Amino acid sequence: MSYALVRKTCAVIEHVAPPETLVGRLEETSCLRDFVRQVTVNGGALILSGDPGVGKSALLEAAARFARASAVTILRVTGAEFEARVSFAALNQALLPLADRFSELGEEHARTLKVALGLESGPAPDRLLLGSAVTMLLKNEAARRPLLLIVDDLPWLDRATAGILCLIGRRLGGTRAGLLAAYRTGEAGYLDASGLPQKGIGALSDDASARLLSDRFPHLGAAVRARVLATAQGNPLALLELPQALHSEVRGSSRPLPRFLPLGERLQRLYASQVRALPTPTRTLLLAAALESTCELRLLQAAASAGYNLDDLAPAERQKLVWVDADSQRVTFRHPLLRAAVVAESTSDERRRVHRALSVALAADLERRAWHLGEATVEPDEEVAALLEAAARRVASRGDYEAAISLLCRAADLSPSADDRRRRMAEAAFMGAEGMAPGRNAAELLEGARQAGRPARVSLHYASAAALLVLGADGQLDTAHGLMAGAIRAYERPADGDDQELRHALRTLAGLCYMGQRSDLWPALHEGIAKLASGPPELLSVCLGMAADPVRTGVAMLPRLERALASVHRETDPVAVQTLASSATFADRIGDVREPLLRIVQAGRAGGSGRNRIGALMHLCIDNFHRGQWAEAAELAAEGLSVCEEFGASSLSWCFHYHQALQAAVHGRFEASRALAGQVISWSGPRGISMAWTYAHHALVLAAAGQSDFENTYRYATVISPAGTLTPYVPQGLWVALDLVESAVRTGRTAEAERHAGMLQETGVAALSPRLALVVAACAALVAKDDDAVEAFDRALGLPRVQEWPFDAARVRLLYGERLRRIRAAGEARAQLEPALAIFEELDAAPWAARAERELRAAGRMRRNRSSTPGSAGLTPQEMEIARLAASGMTNKQIAEQLFLSPRTVSTHLYQIFPKLGITKRAALRDAIGSDT
Repeated sequence: MSYALVRKTCAVIEHVAPPETLVGRLEETSCLRDFVRQVTVNGGALILSGDPGVGKSALLEAAARFARASAVTILRVTGAEFEARVSFAALNQALLPLADRFSELGEEHARTLKVALGLESGPAPDRLLLGSAVTMLLKNEAARRPLLLIVDDLPWLDRATAGILCLIGRRLGGTRAGLLAAYRTGEAGYLDASGLPQKGIGALSDDASARLLSDRFPHLGAAVRARVLATAQGNPLALLELPQALHSEVRGSSRPLPRFLPLGERLQRLYASQVRALPTPTRTLLLAAALESTCELRLLQAAASAGYNLDDLAPAERQKLVWVDADSQRVTFRHPLLRAAVVAESTSDERRRVHRALSVALAADLERRAWHLGEATVEPDEEVAALLEAAARRVASRGDYEAAISLLCRAADLSPSADDRRRRMAEAAFMGAEGMAPGRNAAELLEGARQAGRPARVSLHYASAAALLVLGADGQLDTAHGLMAGAIRAYERPADGDDQELRHALRTLAGLCYMGQRSDLWPALHEGIAKLASGPPELLSVCLGMAADPVRTGVAMLPRLERALASVHRETDPVAVQTLASSATFADRIGDVREPLLRIVQAGRAGGSGRNRIGALMHLCIDNFHRGQWAEAAELAAEGLSVCEEFGASSLSWCFHYHQALQAAVHGRFEASRALAGQVISWSGPRGISMAWTYAHHALVLAAAGQSDFENTYRYATVISPAGTLTPYVPQGLWVALDLVESAVRTGRTAEAERHAGMLQETGVAALSPRLALVVAACAALVAKDDDAVEAFDRALGLPRVQEWPFDAARVRLLYGERLRRIRAAGEARAQLEPALAIFEELDAAPWAARAERELRAAGRMRRNRSSTPGSAGLTPQEMEIARLAASGMTNKQIAEQLFLSPRTVSTHLYQIFPKLGITKRAALRDAIGSDT
C-alpha cells in the first residue's frame, strides 16, 4: 500500500464522526478510530470487555462505520446461544462471504476450510492446518483492501471457532487484516484472550448519563430521573430501557415509583440469565441481600431461616455477581441491575418468606422491621398496620414523605377497621399535600380516604389535605381557612390523648394565617391551640412570636429563638428547620439556619419533597438579598420557579417572582420589576393571599426609590404600613421603614416622617436585629435637625455588624453624604459618598450608584476631566449637577427633591447657568454640557 494511500485512508477516518447515539464515548470512539487506522496500515487485534448493556455492540458498530468510510472490507460474526454447541458455526458465519476466494489457497488449505465450514464432507480438520488456512485467506483478502473481522458476543461462540480466533488473532500483524471482538466481563467463553490487546469499557460518567437520559426522555419527572440514574449507574442500555419499562404516569412522577424498577425485556434477558444459573439457596440468599438495603452479613445470617446459609454465597462470588467487603462485612452487587434482576426472578411466595425472616432478624429496628412485615403480610392485621403507622411518622420527621406515604398506604391496606383505614389514608393525603411528595397524588389519596367510609369523628388530616389542595389549586385563602377553622372547632381529641393530628392541623392553619395577614384570621388558631393537652409546641410558640407580629411580640421572644437556633445545625426534621427559618426571618437570623436549609435543598434536588425544597429556597433568597449576595439569590429564585413548575406548584411561584422583581429594581430594570410585581399583585389580590401582595409592593417601593420617584415610593410604602404605625401581622413593614421615612422627607411630609421614625424607636424593634437597629437609627437621623443629624448618622453607622448588610449600610452612607453636602460640608460628604459608591458598584446597584456619583460631583469630586466637557467651564459643582439633571429631562421639582433644594433655588441656578453656557433655552443644555448626562 502506498504512503499516499495510507494518508488518504487515515484522513477519511479522521473526518468520520462517531454515531450520534454514543453520548459520553469520545475516548472509546477515538481509540477505535486509531485501531481502524492501524488495521489499514499494519493489521492487529483488539478485544473489548464490559458489563452487559454497557455499549459494546454500539462501539463495534462505530468501528464498522469508521471501517466502511475508509473502504475496509468488514466481516461480521455475532455469537448465538443456540449455535454455541455447533462446531465452526461462527467461523461459517464469518468466512462464507469469502467462499469464492478459497480456490486461491492451496488444495489442502481450501479443502480444510470447506470441510470446517460444512461445504464438503470429510474427517475433522487439523486445528493448526485450519488456523493456517484462515490466516492465509484473510491475508490474501487484505492484500486487495484492508479487512476487519468484527465478533460480538464472544461467550456464545462455539469452542472450535474460538480456538481458531485465538490462533489468527496473534498472527495478523503486518497483514492489513484486523480482529475486533467483544465480550461481557468475566464471560469470555472459550476464547483465550491472554496476550491480545484488550480495552475495558466502563460506565458513562454522571454528566454523560444525565445528558443521554435528558436527550431521550426530556419529560421524565425529577424523582424518576434521579432513580433511573442511580439504578443504571452509567449503563447506557439501562438508561434507555428503564424509563420505557415504567408506566407513563410513573415517568411523569404522578404515580409512586416501585421499590425496584422493572428491567424491561432486554435488561431482564441480559441480567436474569446470570441469576437463573445459580443454585436455589444462593438465589434465596441473594434475594435477602437485595430486599434488605444494608446487606450486612450479620443480618443475612440472622435471617437464614429463609432457606440458605452464608456458604451459599460462594457461587455468586465466583461468578463475580457480588463481593463481600472485608471491612464493612456487607454484600455488594456488581451492579444495581443485578439486584433488580434477583428480585424480578423471584416468586411472590419467595419474597414474602424472605421478608418475614428479615423482619424477625430486625426486631429492634422499627422502620425496617415494619416495612418487611408489611411486605410479608397478606391478610388485614392491626398489629402490623400500627407498626407501619409508627414507622411512617418517624420517616416523615426526616422529610422522606414518599416513603412515609408508602408505609401509611400499606398500613391502611392492612387495617381491619374502616375507620382506621380512612384515618391512615387521610394522614397519607396530608403528607402528600404538605410535602408535595414526588409520585404521590394527594387528591387521589384524599379520595381513597373518602371511599374508606364515613369517619367516626372529624379528621383533621383530611381537612388539612383538602385545605392545602384548595390553596394549591389557586383557590381562595378564606375558603381554606374556613375549612380548617371549622374542622378544628369540631374536633374532639381521641381517648389516648395523642395531639399529633391537631398539631399538624394547627401548623396548616398557622400557615394560612401568615399568608392572609389579617387580624380576623388569628383567633381561630388561638382557639385551636387551647385544645392541646400539653400546650403549644415550643417551635410553634417561637414562630408565632417572631414571625406573625414581631413588632409587638418579637423582642420578648428573642431569648427563646436564641435557644432554638443554638441546636438547629443538628435538626433533621425539615418542618422544624423551616419553622425556625420563618421564626428567624424578621430578626435577620436566617443565616443561622443556612446549613440545614441547604441540606433540604440538596435533598430536594436528589428527588425529595418539593414543598420543603421550595420553602428552603424562599428563605435562602430572603437572606441572600438582605446580605447583598444577589447573584446567588437570583440563581436560587430561578431554581425555585423551576421546582414550582415541576411540581405544579404555581401557587407558590409568587415568592420567586417577587425576588426577581427585587433584583430587577436594584439593578435598574424598572419596567421588568414593575411587571413582575404587577403579576404577583394581580394573582394574589383576588385570592386573598395578602402576604404575596405585600411582598410585591416591597418590590414596587424599591423600584420607585431607585428612580428617585419619591412620591410613588411613599405611596407604595404606606400601602404596606401607614406612616406612624406598623400594621399588625404585616411584618414586611419593617423592610420598607427607611424608604417610607426618606420619601416622606423628600416629598415634604415632615410630620409623617417624624411620626414614623419616632414610632420605630418607641416599639423597640431595633433590638430584633443589627440591620433593623441600623434602619431605625438612620430614620432618626433623617428627621433630625441639621445640628443633630451628623451625630445621629455617625451613631447609626457605628452600630455593630452593619457591614453584614452592605446595601442598607451603603444607602445610609448615601443619605448621610447627601445631608452633609446640603449643610455644605463637602469634604465630609465625599468621605461618606465614596465608600457608598464603591459598595453600590460592587453590588451592581446601578440606580443608587448613579445617585451617589451625582452627589459626589455636586460635592466637588469630578469623575472625569472637567475640561473634556464642552462649555462646562465656570460652573460650580452644584450648578454642573443641576445642569446635568435638567438636561436629562427632569423638572425643577424633581431636581429639587433629588438635591434637597427648593424648586425656586433650582430655577435661580438655571437662570445663572444659561449665560455661563451661552444658551437661552433648556433644550440646549444637553449639547452645551456634552452628551454624557
